[in-house]
Amino acid sequence: MTQKTTGRFNRWLYSGGRPNQVARLMNRSSAWLFAKGLVLADRTATLEVAGRKSGRVISFPMVVTGYEGKRYLVAMLGERTNWVRNVRAGHGRAVLRHGVVEPVRLVEVEPDERAPILRRYLDLAPAARPHFPVAQGAPVAEFARIAADYPVFEVTSAA
Repeated sequence: MTQKTTGRFNRWLYSGGRPNQVARLMNRSSAWLFAKGLVLADRTATLEVAGRKSGRVISFPMVVTGYEGKRYLVAMLGERTNWVRNVRAGHGRAVLRHGVVEPVRLVEVEPDERAPILRRYLDLAPAARPHFPVAQGAPVAEFARIAADYPVFEVTSAA
């Protein structure tokens, strides 16, 4: 599959900013693998947050972005992403599963601090590239232009 074809496929999976049925199935599978720590446990995890309306635990497969000794989660689909809304409603309380269960608090990063983290994220998450209007490896200044549109959360201890 060429990079152009892969990009089109990844955009199709999330057309309208929401996962379609195929993407939901793939996300469930990835979430299970990531939670067990079976795939790249150092940079993937399953995020579990309480639903802002239902209150039930909802799981999302995530790429954990390491940058300058800290860990971050990035919303590849932007502001309207369900997990972002749930994290905000839950005041940052969440659980990461990556072979171990890790209660965490997610602290939103200010937009003016996001650009280098977004750049690093695209290095680690190839499937996210089609959702960003900036090329992988672009200068940090280009990421700064779009940083306000892509929430980033620092992963901190729940204690």
